Amino acid sequence: MAKLPIVGRSAARKPNESMRLVVVTIVGVVFGFFIGISFPTVSITKLHFPSSIVSYIEDKNTGLTAQAILNHAWTAARNTRGNGTSQPSSNTTMKIYVPTNPRGAERLAPGIVEPQSDYYLRRLQGDPDEDLPFKPKYLVTFTVGIAQKDNINRAVKKFSDDFLILLFHYDGRVSEWDEFEWSKRAIHISALKQAKWWYAKRFLHPDIVAPYEYIFIWDEDLGLEHFNAEEYIKLVKKYQLDISQPGLEPDKGLTWQMTKRRGDREVHKDTEERPGWCTDPHLPPCAAFVEIMAPVFSRDAWRCVWHMIQNDLVHGWGLDFALRKCVEPAHEKIGVVDSQWIVHQVVPSLGNQGRAENGKAPWEGVRERCRKEWGIFQTRIAEADKAYYEMMGVTPPNVTFVH
Repeated sequence: MAKLPIVGRSAARKPNESMRLVVVTIVGVVFGFFIGISFPTVSITKLHFPSSIVSYIEDKNTGLTAQAILNHAWTAARNTRGNGTSQPSSNTTMKIYVPTNPRGAERLAPGIVEPQSDYYLRRLQGDPDEDLPFKPKYLVTFTVGIAQKDNINRAVKKFSDDFLILLFHYDGRVSEWDEFEWSKRAIHISALKQAKWWYAKRFLHPDIVAPYEYIFIWDEDLGLEHFNAEEYIKLVKKYQLDISQPGLEPDKGLTWQMTKRRGDREVHKDTEERPGWCTDPHLPPCAAFVEIMAPVFSRDAWRCVWHMIQNDLVHGWGLDFALRKCVEPAHEKIGVVDSQWIVHQVVPSLGNQGRAENGKAPWEGVRERCRKEWGIFQTRIAEADKAYYEMMGVTPPNVTFVH
């Protein structure tokens, strides 16, 4: 009987202890929550690896494991938190979207996006900021074979250091050009048996050539004895030509009256052709027209022209009649520079790179392909225009091209 009060006191304390347990649990949960949000999850994709890690990775004899790299990373992250730098949550770092980011770069912070490139040669050592004490302003490309090596050597000497030289080699013979000092500073791209516009479509993307004010896309059989590149640039700027070419010597290699050199002026933008060839004096081949052998494009005009070049049509025939679509007004922005003129030597070197088929000589097959491409391109342009006008509910203009 004496033990009953003791049992009674024990029973009386049990509710208090249960309440205390509940309170402690709640306090613990709340405390844990605040501790958790005070130390957010570290995103591995945002870690800045110390330079020591890079040196460890480069040394093949260190035996550094992935776990060691992560240990360095976690240490760097903790140090960053200790310095008071806030870390965004993983949800915001996995997909960053800024309207100015190029397609495919949605996960990159815009400050690191570098949408353009160039052909400037870089050193393998030293400070990157000191690589380019001088940057050429213009780009000159020639599509070449070794047979025209001496002619190209003479041509290149007409361009100052303001012009970067790029050679597209269709015969695969590149090392033979090393005898020229300028060749060691030039860019060489080699792909066997391809035409100029094949190279242009693949290696002259507008974002690659954006640093250059003007882009020359020239054939290899041009004589430049009467040509001065610096004076040419002055004239295209003076007359605000976005698409141009030098005048052609009248006595050789001339196809169109528009590109014939005139000796009484600096520049001309129109001409008179044979009867019936021009439906409008402001349209090709009487105006808004240069040939594809030696065109020069402003960077803005080239951005449009590059998109118009068809990936499967490599000779570019017909392109000269469509260039006007890329500038406005075309009859003012396209012209021929007469006072800086060239000679078309008419050397069928690329034609000889073709293959004899069905009893035809290599050059005959190449010429046949050129004509076929012209027809295909003309049809594509016409159908594209027609589809667009129909979509817009507008009657298309009646424009006839010479074929």
